[in-house]
Amino acid sequence: MPSLSLSDVVSVLRSAGCVFAEDEAQLILSSARTPDEAASMVERRVAGLPLEHVLGWAEFHGLRVIVEPGVFVPRRRTEFLVAQAVDLGRHACLVVDLCCGSGAVGAALAVALDGPELHAADIDAAAVRCARRNVAAYGGRVHQGDLFAALPGELRGRVGILAANVPYVPTAEVALLPSEARDHEPFVALDGGIDGLDVLRRVTAEASRWLAPGGLLLVETSERQVPDAFEAFTRGGLDVRLAVSAELGANVLIGTRRQRRRPAGPTNVTPARLCN
Repeated sequence: MPSLSLSDVVSVLRSAGCVFAEDEAQLILSSARTPDEAASMVERRVAGLPLEHVLGWAEFHGLRVIVEPGVFVPRRRTEFLVAQAVDLGRHACLVVDLCCGSGAVGAALAVALDGPELHAADIDAAAVRCARRNVAAYGGRVHQGDLFAALPGELRGRVGILAANVPYVPTAEVALLPSEARDHEPFVALDGGIDGLDVLRRVTAEASRWLAPGGLLLVETSERQVPDAFEAFTRGGLDVRLAVSAELGANVLIGTRRQRRRPAGPTNVTPARLCN
């Protein structure tokens, strides 16, 4: 088959409604190893497959992250969550990427923090397989199961950074998402329950038991959900603050485990630390 020209691919993608047809065409042509593979990739993109599934990877926080079919595609706005975790928890020795999807957040934190102990978990088997490919180079371990039930018990009370990119789309609004998401990403990675906060509430209810003194829980949510999410953090015994990126449209709630009051009188005070 003759090679496809850039202008031909741009024209086909633009006709299919791809807003960034020029950029996508360049990525497809530079990734394809043969003309036949390029044609197949264009066909799959025109059929509505997410570009990242067509390419087999997504760019995230400076990394090329493997994204297999049927796995949640990491969003650019989630890079803000990673940046907040790095700024506030740069001395963390143990990182957990909960609801990890492809493992993009965990991989990015492993690189930025210079090789902490890394664990990731997801309930979806396809996500777990994909995440293992992405975190293997950093010695990361990926566990399959429902939230904290998937994690080894010895992590309890030791986690320096707990990044939980939970699903937060209200159930009734999943059908309103772009077809790339609703038709090609797992429902479990999108659906957050009636108000979108079901999984967030479950995470905040247990997080304090897993965090080390001074450890951080970081969760992304929507602007309208912030007040109710704030309440969930507080009920879970976490001191919480909000970080916002207007540029990326990102809202990240950052919680720290509330410290127990020490009895009055002289004590031997041990500073909070993130490594055991």
